[in-house]
Amino acid sequence: MLQLPHRDLIQSPLTAQELHAAAAFVAAALPATPQLRWPLLAARTGCDVVVKHENHLPTGAFKVRGGVWVMQQLQTHYPQMKGVVAATRGNHGQSVAFAAERAGLRAVIVVPHGNNPDKNRAMRALGAELLEAGEDFDTALEEARRLAHAGSLLFLPSFHPMLVQGVASYALELFGACPELDAVYAPIGLGSGLCGLIAARDALGLDTEIIGVVAAEADAYARSFETGQVVATRSADTLADGLAVRIPDATALAFMRQGVSRIVRCSEASILAAIKAYFEDTHNLAEGAGAAALAALCQEHRDMKGKRVAVILSGGNIDPPTLLRALGQA
Repeated sequence: MLQLPHRDLIQSPLTAQELHAAAAFVAAALPATPQLRWPLLAARTGCDVVVKHENHLPTGAFKVRGGVWVMQQLQTHYPQMKGVVAATRGNHGQSVAFAAERAGLRAVIVVPHGNNPDKNRAMRALGAELLEAGEDFDTALEEARRLAHAGSLLFLPSFHPMLVQGVASYALELFGACPELDAVYAPIGLGSGLCGLIAARDALGLDTEIIGVVAAEADAYARSFETGQVVATRSADTLADGLAVRIPDATALAFMRQGVSRIVRCSEASILAAIKAYFEDTHNLAEGAGAAALAALCQEHRDMKGKRVAVILSGGNIDPPTLLRALGQA
């Protein structure tokens, strides 16, 4: 079975040269996204707050940065490769489908039954072959790995150091525009976005505090971070489907424990409130995972008052029922 080359991010950190090389390739394929200050969000949080608008990318989330970089690397390492297979709740799948179509490769995407229908339509529109398996992300993941073992497709995980290298381009953009940041809040799916922030901050020699965010109903990474070992949960039942992971990645966890100050749990109500806040204060649409960083900042606003803080808005693919639910909150 074809496999991605392994790399230990702790023993062999990504260098500034490597990150800038990936960022240059990503910039040729995707537009840079803005980091904007919104006065109403500043008033709401009591901070000098900057939003990194990864929701402005063609797929609505930062993951596509890693997708286009990895697909280029795969074609270099495996010129005989015909396609890839991945499991997703939506944003990783859109990234893989976008990058595979751009590279002229087949993309098979496995989603759990009952997955967000809007994200399913988006993946199909990008040329993906969509399969349904299991009741949650982790069971869909098992099926994707089985398909890779059974055929000639390369399994493309949601977390891998090569993905981190491409995804970190958003962090280089952010830190290049705002090097004075005191802190950054970022959501955790399997961890490529958060680890990209750590890699970029460390390569640039900054001392910005990085804070991870999970849903309280899908807090496997928070439990694992606190105990120092991978802790799986029985369920990950959250409206923030991009955060709905039961089993953390051990490599990502080790890197987070080295570079993240803490992981904040956000309730379903606080995530809905953050979706509404984005709509009211900026007229941007955020799905649950996209709004989670703002939810965490609002939760900790007293401690962060007066600081220069960035929140990562990655995930603009909200379904209408969830949007209506958020906007209907008092």
